Amino acid sequence: MIKVKLTEDKINKIKEICASFGNRGGEAINVLHKVQGEFGYLPAEVQEVIAKELNVSVATIYGIVTFYSFFTMIPKGEHPISICMGTACYVRGSEKVLDEFKRQLKISIGETTADGKFSLNCLRCVGACGLAPVVLIGEKVYGRVTTDKVQEIISEYN
Repeated sequence: MIKVKLTEDKINKIKEICASFGNRGGEAINVLHKVQGEFGYLPAEVQEVIAKELNVSVATIYGIVTFYSFFTMIPKGEHPISICMGTACYVRGSEKVLDEFKRQLKISIGETTADGKFSLNCLRCVGACGLAPVVLIGEKVYGRVTTDKVQEIISEYN
């Protein structure tokens, strides 16, 4: 496991976020969401600071991070790609779209390209079933994606 060295600035930012939620343990999910938005992921060292500030166990924070699929302990790429694998998307070919992203980016699910530009993951449903199959890159939604469109989508970010 890679050890992350937190700078004083980063520690202070985490403390500031915790304080903005009153340092209340009941706000852990909101704190984690905001901290992940700031840093991109939640390594163990960040979780330890949050646990201390919210006066809860590290195990509690770790349990939340590992339970909710939104949270990640692995750094995502600059442009995180999420392929919807919900029923409508799957039936309309999202598995083939996923395979094409894996082929073109030369990474598997959960991995990040060597240049740190893209990471690849799957989702259960994004609520855009009428646009199936759906791909998210960051917050941008791509609908009715086919294997033929994958290269065009990737090139938007190069």
